[in-house]
Amino acid sequence: MRKLVLLALVGLAAQLVDGSLGMGYGMTSSSLLLLAGLSPALASASVHLAEIGTTLASGASHWKLGNTDPRLVVRLGLPGAVGAFGGATVLSHLSTRAATPVTASLLILLGTYVLGRFALRPPRGSGSRRSPHGRRLLVPLGMVGGFVDATGGGGWGPVVTTTLLTGGRTAPRTVVGSVGASEFLVTVAASAGFLTGLGTAGISLGIVLTLLAGGLVAAPISAWLVSRLPGAVLGTAVGGLILATNLRVLLSWAETSARTGVVLYGVLGVIWAAFLALAVRKARAAATEIREETEQVLEEVRSDPQHGHAPEAAVSDESLAAGGPVGPRPVEPAHPRKRSVLVVEPV
Repeated sequence: MRKLVLLALVGLAAQLVDGSLGMGYGMTSSSLLLLAGLSPALASASVHLAEIGTTLASGASHWKLGNTDPRLVVRLGLPGAVGAFGGATVLSHLSTRAATPVTASLLILLGTYVLGRFALRPPRGSGSRRSPHGRRLLVPLGMVGGFVDATGGGGWGPVVTTTLLTGGRTAPRTVVGSVGASEFLVTVAASAGFLTGLGTAGISLGIVLTLLAGGLVAAPISAWLVSRLPGAVLGTAVGGLILATNLRVLLSWAETSARTGVVLYGVLGVIWAAFLALAVRKARAAATEIREETEQVLEEVRSDPQHGHAPEAAVSDESLAAGGPVGPRPVEPAHPRKRSVLVVEPV
């Protein structure tokens, strides 16, 4: 019972991260499962089986809200599924002793990238709702992202989402929605690869269902979080969390001394704190800039009382005497700073 509660908390924490950033469910949950003592293949298989439910719900929600580009979903999802199946097959045939450092090292690289990306240069995108990227970028990007996602237990979001956002040619909501929708195909393919390589004997249905339940509980909470916490701050915090959890896995695998672990964690703590402070400062500066721009626009509107008001039309006495229609005539909008004159010809 205690283990199931812990796994539910893992799923809840991972979904909080993923729902707020559009990435991180696989990395966070796999890192915590490795920390709990699960083998890399079992951890990744459990995460991907649980993600079948979470990615299906997420993709349907994004599609309903108009956050997806169907062409982008297909061009990412199909090659991503191929890469994920291959990565799952490779990981299934590695021994636990060999797979543990490989998976932890890969997650450390991804965590370092996420930490630096969100702290130093938070990704931004343009306002284009349709992605202009072609097959030359999307096919290899999908294959690499799918392979990394399967072998590392996560990584589809950090590899694919950040690459597309860095290009700055697609609206962020379209990137996040399309990548999230295409992840369903990647998850199904990775799960099929693990089931082919491992079978069902080593996979616990209880772990999968508990992770899924925790993720479903966290979904509305993460939606609230994303409206309150700046993405740069949350992304930096998640990057540091991934580094900390997987550093412990590597230190345990290498059987290093306690003194070495203390020194390495001390260095990581200082770097993490510095990057968090930088992310907070940038978030505050961005909020201040937006507030000043809003106040400037409101001040311009308040200082121009005639802005947006069309001059009223008058009807001449001659028109009334001639039996013309009573009431204001349609008037074309005039420049707000110029006085317009309406001349009504008698009928």
